[in-house]
Amino acid sequence: MNDLKDKVVIVTGGASGIGLATVEAFLDKGSKVVLSDYNEEDGKKHADRLSGKGDVTFIKADVSSEEDVKALVEQTVDKYGSLDVIFNNAGIGAQGETHDLTYEDYHKVIKINQDGVFFGNKYAVQQMKKNGGGVVVNCASILGLVGEPTAYAYNASKGAVVLMTKSLALQYAKDNIRCAAVAPGYVESGMVNREALGEYYDNLVDKHPIGRLGQPEEIAHAVIFIAENEFLTGITLPVEGGYTAQ
Repeated sequence: MNDLKDKVVIVTGGASGIGLATVEAFLDKGSKVVLSDYNEEDGKKHADRLSGKGDVTFIKADVSSEEDVKALVEQTVDKYGSLDVIFNNAGIGAQGETHDLTYEDYHKVIKINQDGVFFGNKYAVQQMKKNGGGVVVNCASILGLVGEPTAYAYNASKGAVVLMTKSLALQYAKDNIRCAAVAPGYVESGMVNREALGEYYDNLVDKHPIGRLGQPEEIAHAVIFIAENEFLTGITLPVEGGYTAQ
């Protein structure tokens, strides 16, 4: 098992939801964590709040910018001397009729959800090859595994993440770099809750045979499992209450 104590970890989209829960999970393992997010105010707030739990630093980055992601990895290595694990979690959702979808709206989803993973993969691997190994975890989705009628761009981006993960795992296994993905179901968050969604909330719950939505901590637990299990690479791990079993 890969001991995560003192390992250097980057979590993108770390200021809320799954990302924030994963930051806390790595801190509980004794890792040194870079909480990265585009939201500087919330990112700094949570990094300050969690500083009592362990070594955590905030670095602002827009994952759709290659320069930002390159700088994120460089600043992490400058501070901690290494990069052992990256969780490419930052992403956005989008719903709507495909025939009404503008290229700009489509491409915005691709830039963040797909290009952002590419940049994270690229610059993490560059550093991990120097280290002699590392772990890359990408955030896919159940909608990278099954279709959703009004999620054309999101389906495209998350489906790409699943195959990007396989490609990276195959290419860099020889370098002791593992790559896997998590595919969350619908997870309780700031915008996904009964108050925000009203009756639609129950419709989402009904799609999960387990009878509820996920919690961010349950996805974070899966990320930790991937990071620790040294015989695991190339997979996408669904954590989704049975959503894709139907």
